Amino acid sequence: MLELLPPPPVDPLWDLTAEFGADPRPERLNLVLGVYRDHTGVTPVMRAVRDAEIRLAERSASKEYRGLSGNVAFNRAMLTTVLGDGTLTARATAVQTVAGTGALRLLADLVRQTRPGTTVWISDPAYVNHRPILEAAGLAVRTYRWTEPQGLLDDLRGAGRDDVVLLQGCCHNPTGVDPTREVWEALADLASGAGWVPFVDLAYHGLGDGLEDDLWATRMLAERLPEVLIAVSCSKNFGLYADRTGCAIVLGSSRAALRHVETALQNAARTLYSMPPEHGAAIVTTILEDEALRAAWRAELDVMRSRIAANRTALVAALESLGCGAWAEPLSRQKGMFAGLPLTPEQMRTLRRDHAVYGTTAGRVNIAGLPSDRVGQLARGIAATLLPVAV
Repeated sequence: MLELLPPPPVDPLWDLTAEFGADPRPERLNLVLGVYRDHTGVTPVMRAVRDAEIRLAERSASKEYRGLSGNVAFNRAMLTTVLGDGTLTARATAVQTVAGTGALRLLADLVRQTRPGTTVWISDPAYVNHRPILEAAGLAVRTYRWTEPQGLLDDLRGAGRDDVVLLQGCCHNPTGVDPTREVWEALADLASGAGWVPFVDLAYHGLGDGLEDDLWATRMLAERLPEVLIAVSCSKNFGLYADRTGCAIVLGSSRAALRHVETALQNAARTLYSMPPEHGAAIVTTILEDEALRAAWRAELDVMRSRIAANRTALVAALESLGCGAWAEPLSRQKGMFAGLPLTPEQMRTLRRDHAVYGTTAGRVNIAGLPSDRVGQLARGIAATLLPVAV
């Protein structure tokens, strides 16, 4: 029976990474995976994380099972970090998840339970895993334009009262393009008038304009609307990629409106993975509950954000010096870990084949993974692909 299974689709991101590993050229540049790397090309362990791990090791707490909601102190810390110390946390509940991916899936299951037959709208282009996660949960998916503000608003005027709209809260993956605050306010107006529910994916907060500014849109939606779903990842801004640490947050009109939500999320978790891993959540909790560690983490996060911004500025300047100013200008307005290059899939394959620069075929490259001394290589490859005769 098993031999009758059709060949499964290959994840394009991991497929590119495998191909990169087979490329013998020493100058090859891997900008595929969404991980932060320092100027030497290493994904570092943050000092605040190391210090928290030392404290945890010295404490040597029990490894006994926790409940299905995971680390309760972590959940409280996530609510405060994402929503602030105000009244929003009083009408919110949270459960720990297996990274942001687990949060997306748990909340998708909640949508299926509470709004059978609903449609979830995702951006076009979208994070490569959004559609598979939602469809695996049994939800119908439609798309809206992302990089054109008027197109974004026009498309979402078609979202109905029972629909859910998945929005990346900041540092959009794969484009790096974020709406202005005016467009975010217009989205809140649309949601309020039509009744659809925002589903915010927060994976890069702190790496765009700073932690508070990156959380502004999420908090604004939470303040203005009766229901909001939020999937939070700690992979990027705590550097806990392999520890799979995340959180699913649900805001209702009141605490009473949420009385069955946490149980529904726990039931979904039970069938998927039972209990989320403890170590990453314990690290985050230790950092956020200690004033000195929290300040150290914020300072490190700002350093990471500044390096990413410096890489983007340097790339724009290098492209302008190579006669690609018209293509470089949109890059200067992008934010976060990724840059969406103005290259077609075929041009991205040329960039890989002729210049040993690896990005996704959709045009995404990881600015946060670019060694500072190799910005020129990336710029020359892009310029040679765009202007093959002149460069």
